[in-house]
Amino acid sequence: MSDTPIDVRHNARAQRFETTIDGHLNVADYVMNNGTLVMNHTEVHPSLQGRGVARALVETALAFARDEGLRVDPACAYVRGYLQRHPEWAALHA
Repeated sequence: MSDTPIDVRHNARAQRFETTIDGHLNVADYVMNNGTLVMNHTEVHPSLQGRGVARALVETALAFARDEGLRVDPACAYVRGYLQRHPEWAALHA
């Protein structure tokens, strides 16, 4: 699976970024708050963990925030850790 790009969709109505793999819905939830994308939960099915699914969800959300001129509040522990490991996204941090 690591060679196959992960297709992440922005589901604005549900306020999440999502991908379905092997029948399992995986999500990065957010809420909008005054120009800030508050990323509050990332969930990947246990059978898919360690395969880059959470990374793909978060990178897509961060790219969306960057492209829309939004700040990011990493309320989710995974997103917070991702931002610490990837300083190239530091400018988005609220």
